[in-house]
Amino acid sequence: MAEFDRFAREYKDLLDRSTAFSGESSEYFCQYKANYVARMLGTSGTPKILDYGCGIGALSIELARLHQSAKLHGFDVSEDSLFTSKQAELHNDYDLIVISNVLHHIPPAERQDTISGMAARLRPTGRLLVFEHNPMNPLTRLVVAKCPFDENAILLRPKELKNYFAKAGLEIARRNYIVFFPKMLALLRPVEPLLGWCPAGAQYALVGARRAQGAG
Repeated sequence: MAEFDRFAREYKDLLDRSTAFSGESSEYFCQYKANYVARMLGTSGTPKILDYGCGIGALSIELARLHQSAKLHGFDVSEDSLFTSKQAELHNDYDLIVISNVLHHIPPAERQDTISGMAARLRPTGRLLVFEHNPMNPLTRLVVAKCPFDENAILLRPKELKNYFAKAGLEIARRNYIVFFPKMLALLRPVEPLLGWCPAGAQYALVGARRAQGAG
């Protein structure tokens, strides 16, 4: 898509500028999410992971660092980004599919198809993990408003995403609000995993698992 090809070469610089208020670079947020995945999956085994909407591959690099034996695939609509831009090349047996801050770029009318399409590519025990901006956080809305590649973004609340999961045959396995403290309050960051219930986080994570056969 031309909109994303336009930003691919300067993506990191733009992202670093948009997150500067936190005192952190974009790498910090990728590491944060990769660590979330590590806590969820553990770091042993050989999971097959798809980074859907991988962009220039920043999150994929961090996932590979923590899961050196994992099989990592990446997909992005921008041909100027990394990995494949062809849905037909994706597999149907992923242990985990991560969609990180992608859905707010997808028109609402197309979001259900995206979630359902990814749910269909999970193995029976696989999980779908979505990270999204929290529209209830005013600082998050400010960052999105100032970010050039978020110009046409439409943020979504967890309730909207839950509905997409339900229609795709996924039940909620986990929901957490994440990213609470800027760098100046870094000493408080170790308690963030305990604050997952609090809707003050800058982002949220929702994990869906395939509904057991026979469930309503």
